Amino acid sequence: MTVDEPGEEPAEQPDRTPSGVRLLLEAGRPRATRGQLIGALLCGLLGFALVTQVHSASGLGFTTARQSDLVDILDSLSSRSDQLRAQIATEQTSLSKLTGGTNQTQAALDEAQTRVETLQILAGTAAAMGPGIELEISDPQHQVGADVLLEALEELRDAGAEAIQISGASGHAVRLVASSYFLDASDSSGIIVDGTELAPPYDILAIGDPPTITTAMGIPGGVLETLSGKGATGTVVQHDVVRVTALHVLSTPQYAHPAPAASSAG
Repeated sequence: MTVDEPGEEPAEQPDRTPSGVRLLLEAGRPRATRGQLIGALLCGLLGFALVTQVHSASGLGFTTARQSDLVDILDSLSSRSDQLRAQIATEQTSLSKLTGGTNQTQAALDEAQTRVETLQILAGTAAAMGPGIELEISDPQHQVGADVLLEALEELRDAGAEAIQISGASGHAVRLVASSYFLDASDSSGIIVDGTELAPPYDILAIGDPPTITTAMGIPGGVLETLSGKGATGTVVQHDVVRVTALHVLSTPQYAHPAPAASSAG
């Protein structure tokens, strides 16, 4: 037996780990290269930028809104969601009638007729009736231009309005469709809609869900607030039945022609 002398370092024990195991342990030990560190840093910066952008976008336009305004916006979105769900259910029912049952021919004819009537309303070639709103616009200072009324039309469509017409002091109404345009009258006495000059006060009828459209008109930065900034007044009245009777006259296309049906590949 040997005894270490005082003050001497204890003898190191020899490493009895098999050389093969030692090589595996060293190979499995993680080694961070410079490229990996740079890549991790860039990924972190990218993630931080994306999170910041999402937070900024989600709060844009609503940070200064009042709680009541946010509730109105949420109610509007919920109503629109219910409308879309109902439309999906209707389309699914039509599909079931067309693909199943013994009377598919009559179901197809009924569906085609319904499509024709829908397209006529959307094209403005047929009168329409249903629940909706009336937007009365007074403009004593003649400050409401074509841009404001175009904004009103866009917000009505965004709120789900399906048939819209506008009239002026003369009572002559113009049906608003996808191709409608607005111009300021040369003498600033009113506006020109699809070639027809209208003078204030203006009256807009829109068929759609009354609460949804009313909420859309009153959101911060919406039509009613814009009218107020122009010294005008906008009043929204909800109705159980609105009649849109003005018709749009279709013009014959000068350049566009129906394309031939694509032949199926053999």
